[in-house]
Amino acid sequence: MRHVTAEIASQPECWERAASLAPGAKGLPQPGERVAVVGCGTSWFIAASYAALREDAGQGETDAFAASEFPAARGYDRVLAITRSGTTSEVLGLLAALRGNAPTTAITGDPGTPVMQAADEVVVLDFADEKSVVQTRFATSTLALLRAHLGEDLSSAIADARTAVERALSPELVAAEQFTFLGTGWTIGLAAEAALKMREAAGAWTESYPAMEYRHGPISITGPNRVAWAFGPLPAGLTAQISATGGRCESALSDPMADLIRVQRLAVAIAEARGLDPDQPRHLTRSVVLP
Repeated sequence: MRHVTAEIASQPECWERAASLAPGAKGLPQPGERVAVVGCGTSWFIAASYAALREDAGQGETDAFAASEFPAARGYDRVLAITRSGTTSEVLGLLAALRGNAPTTAITGDPGTPVMQAADEVVVLDFADEKSVVQTRFATSTLALLRAHLGEDLSSAIADARTAVERALSPELVAAEQFTFLGTGWTIGLAAEAALKMREAAGAWTESYPAMEYRHGPISITGPNRVAWAFGPLPAGLTAQISATGGRCESALSDPMADLIRVQRLAVAIAEARGLDPDQPRHLTRSVVLP
């Protein structure tokens, strides 16, 4: 079995463990704090999802940034960094720059890396660390931890994840030539992550947009043998407009985070159908370490 396939399948159990850590996790944002959440690639998209969820929960102003684009002139009560490897150059550089200027917390999968000393507080999800280059379970486990810390009950999401691991994939989806992923609110980050997974693992033609923005041009790409995939309910009328293009409208029947598992599995299936190895994606390494 490929590393990525095994890691995708292990997500329900990882989410349970992550959620159980939430009450005692030190350094996670507290209600009322003004917070910035940073990461690179997948971690940035998870940061965006959490930022939207935290603000919707009324726990305080929360911004999400790619670590390389953090606005140094802004003041925050806490900066939360997400880094699976604990070695990503942009994250480590930002944490060093923030030392003594703002409290920092990191969530990582590897306790033997420089991020353990770079951040003021560290939450370790070593059970969710991965061998695969294509990140799956660490990202969703991090979001499970953060959702639970916001007070969410993840029991339904975990049950949906178990279904998503086992649910058969449609042959029409595996054969589709193009995917556009759509989200609203916190699922905009999930849509971006879904598109990234398809590009990384399968080299597939994918895009992502806020659902309402899709009507302002991007809908023109949808048509026969192409898919518009929604994470959560679509705005009124959009489903009919997608159908009118001749494209397929795919929507989640479960928790949006669990539906991401379907996309992860689909990315692997498309890669294999194209003769690619999703454990060895083109031009990618497990961690980006700059000279």
